[in-house]
Amino acid sequence: MKIIVLGAGAWGTALAVNAATAHHVTLWARNAAQSKALAVDRVNARYLPGIALPAGLQLAGGPEQFVSAIGGQDLIVIATPMSGLRGMLKALGATQTPVAWLCKGFETPQKNDFHLSFGLLAHEIRAQEAPDLIAGILSGPSFALEVARGQPTALVVASEHAAVRDALVSAFHSPTLRVYANDDIIGVEVGGAVKNVLAIATGLCDGLGLGLNARAALITRGLAEMTRLGLALGAKAETFTGLSGLGDLVLTATGDLSRNRKVGLALAQGKTLDEAVAALGHVAEGVYCARTVVQRAASLGIEMPISQAVVALLDGKMTPPQAVAALMGREATTEVTVGEK
Repeated sequence: MKIIVLGAGAWGTALAVNAATAHHVTLWARNAAQSKALAVDRVNARYLPGIALPAGLQLAGGPEQFVSAIGGQDLIVIATPMSGLRGMLKALGATQTPVAWLCKGFETPQKNDFHLSFGLLAHEIRAQEAPDLIAGILSGPSFALEVARGQPTALVVASEHAAVRDALVSAFHSPTLRVYANDDIIGVEVGGAVKNVLAIATGLCDGLGLGLNARAALITRGLAEMTRLGLALGAKAETFTGLSGLGDLVLTATGDLSRNRKVGLALAQGKTLDEAVAALGHVAEGVYCARTVVQRAASLGIEMPISQAVVALLDGKMTPPQAVAALMGREATTEVTVGEK
């Protein structure tokens, strides 16, 4: 199978490395100089240090090699952040090849001549920019480094198109990487987006030394928030108890490799948001989509107190202790379980 991965960050590189053991894989970098360095060094020192690129992994880079690189492929994987997805979908709009994106989050709201729209999920961007594209998402609980090392991982592919689901399973299912198919793309995308925001909250909780009880409470109530928003957008309740819901939330909220959790830890230590993000050297999508999560929820009449507290913290309207106090000071009420409104 011929696969091209567009984007040579940590996650794109990890999937390319993993798939190259069984398929013909090309890793395309936006920057031609980065691609040349990868070809010489055979390691992505910036994003995935210590992981050797397989000898069979092909490299391409820069706009001048884009059209030739995507030609003749059986699967195109977009491995850019959310901020780069719209442009990439525009570039791919005419292709008949199955396409999948890896990014998780809501796009920053787009301005037009009439109003400032809500930030969109990836499948909503695809509907605007490339409605004829057969496409979907590869998501689930996964740290790039562990996938690159071949450590056991389970992912989910979601698309309305069976051809896309089948292509992704064929491309990435292996003895160390299990890939499950799902047709609920809304639920999978909402889970992948909201868990990043909630991981900032759990990082804050851990950084303040509030204990494991508090962390468990945040994760559990966060899952309920995630599900409420997903159901309002048309998702299926059962998706949120699966890999892209509970699975990805637990990993991102508790794992030491989680970028979003690291942001919460840094804020708890008194660092500014700019300092916290700069120290990562990578994109933390929760920082960029938190406001959109809350905006979309408000437009639907959905209450998301944890996400709202994260936004207030990121905007500097609350200190870390104040954000925790706001959550713990909420009035007592009856517990609402996942799937209920």
